[in-house]
Amino acid sequence: MRLSQLFGKTQREIPADADTISHQLMLRAGMIRQLTAGVYSYLPIALRSMRKIENIIRDEMNKAGGQEICMPVLQPIELWEKSGRGASFGKNLFRLFDRKERELALGPTHEEVVTDLVGRSVQSYRDLPLLLYQIQTKFRDEPRPRGGLVRVREFVMKDLYSFDTDAEGLDISYRKMVNAYKNIFSRCGLPVIMIEADSGAIGGKDSNEFMAISEMGEDEIIYCESCGKAANAEKARSIKAKADNSEPRPMEEVSTPGCKTIDEVCHYLKLDPVNTIKAVFYMADDEFIFVCIRGDIDVNEVKLKNSLHCSDLRLATEEEVAAAGITAGFASPIGLKNIKTVVDESIASGTNFVAGGNKYDTHIKNVNFPRDFKADIIADIALAAAGDGCIHCGAKLLATRGVEVGHVFKLGTFLSEKMGAYYIDANGDSKPIVMGCYGIGIGRLMAAAVEINHDDKGIIWPKNIAPYQIYLCPLFLENPLVTEKAESLYRELQEMEMEVLYDDRNESTGIKFNDADLLGIPLRITVSPRSLEKGCIEVKWRSEKQSELVALDKAIEKIKDMITGK
Repeated sequence: MRLSQLFGKTQREIPADADTISHQLMLRAGMIRQLTAGVYSYLPIALRSMRKIENIIRDEMNKAGGQEICMPVLQPIELWEKSGRGASFGKNLFRLFDRKERELALGPTHEEVVTDLVGRSVQSYRDLPLLLYQIQTKFRDEPRPRGGLVRVREFVMKDLYSFDTDAEGLDISYRKMVNAYKNIFSRCGLPVIMIEADSGAIGGKDSNEFMAISEMGEDEIIYCESCGKAANAEKARSIKAKADNSEPRPMEEVSTPGCKTIDEVCHYLKLDPVNTIKAVFYMADDEFIFVCIRGDIDVNEVKLKNSLHCSDLRLATEEEVAAAGITAGFASPIGLKNIKTVVDESIASGTNFVAGGNKYDTHIKNVNFPRDFKADIIADIALAAAGDGCIHCGAKLLATRGVEVGHVFKLGTFLSEKMGAYYIDANGDSKPIVMGCYGIGIGRLMAAAVEINHDDKGIIWPKNIAPYQIYLCPLFLENPLVTEKAESLYRELQEMEMEVLYDDRNESTGIKFNDADLLGIPLRITVSPRSLEKGCIEVKWRSEKQSELVALDKAIEKIKDMITGK
């Protein structure tokens, strides 16, 4: 491809609305253009890279026994009502009506469709196991699209679904996919770690995420260097600092003028936050929820949502708190009636806490659970943090950030039971099919590769997913010898089926080299009057600082060896 004819031009300025390195670089490199919030056009450079990622994925899915299919984006809303997951996806589910006023959804995922498909096709245990996958467009009405291709409303995804006769079969399919995913990310030049994750709206028993470590990642990862265990912050559990565990004492009301926050109360009463109870108020599917957690710990809203089994969870407004009769800043669960109360496990493991007095400028010392108040739900709703203890080995936990590039789930039978996907076993009994699902976001993976593989000059593409292998960069095209040799090299490399981006523009050396670095093509070949005088061309890996001169009569063989890795 001649760069002068390439659709999508590079730009020098950093886009003001790009909030991650990958977003900035992909816009500057002319890879993507935003149409509206969370919706992008993929230009030729990006699409070439995406196709390579897709081909790597197809190869590994096929090796693992997967069969490729293609399922509809338009899905009858009845499927979502049948599975009960329409409420779980909530407003993220795009809904529309056809001309006959039948309600449809734009598929955010395809569990419902594939379960219906397999349920209609599979009859006997002899038809199982099955591994079915597709690479298809998905739609999710994200409330806050961000990070370019990291969180969008329309995206391309590989999703594979496994169908087995029992849990042992699911374990085998799951391991196959985990190994296939590790191969995919390795071939894409993307170092990842596999962590425990929350299943979210997808549902199911167990799930793991594959995380590419990046400071700009939207997910926090809590991990232990000692034993190697890791989980995202939504799932992670930890050992907290010990609170007072002495013999319970009688409650005592104390004056705390103007002290509404934990910090203010602790400063005034000379306490450690570990010995206080924090009250946090939520609305769960329009029900007011009173949450009690230790003052030094934050609420993990994913864990809380799972404990409440609700579809929508948000912090209550000041008006909603007042309407519930709560004295904000001085609230406690003591004497609370007709309001659902959720208590974190940390409260049950300590004694003699300080809590709100349920009236202004007042707190109560020596509050003990369950002596002084009750709970509707007692659960681990605590957000794990760096410095906490590891529940597996006791060592201190660390934190980092990452971009999720893959997610695998053990769905079990909850969807097959709801959707009527059964098989007849060897004894003639009808049993629900045991399912798993496995997803990789193509654009997200590409963005993660850029996020991790770059420097201050631009992208540094891993060779297997680079849009082109070679950047052919002739300098001073007004020199006929340069033009002649560059054109000759371009023809020869194309005849050898090398992927060449030929910078045939009549631009300065600085502009050409800057664009070469920005675009990040792995191997740059420079043809200049100075090198030709020596009977050479210059070759340079994008990932390395030094270039080398190669004799003209050995250039093609040298380039071939470099690209093929010989």
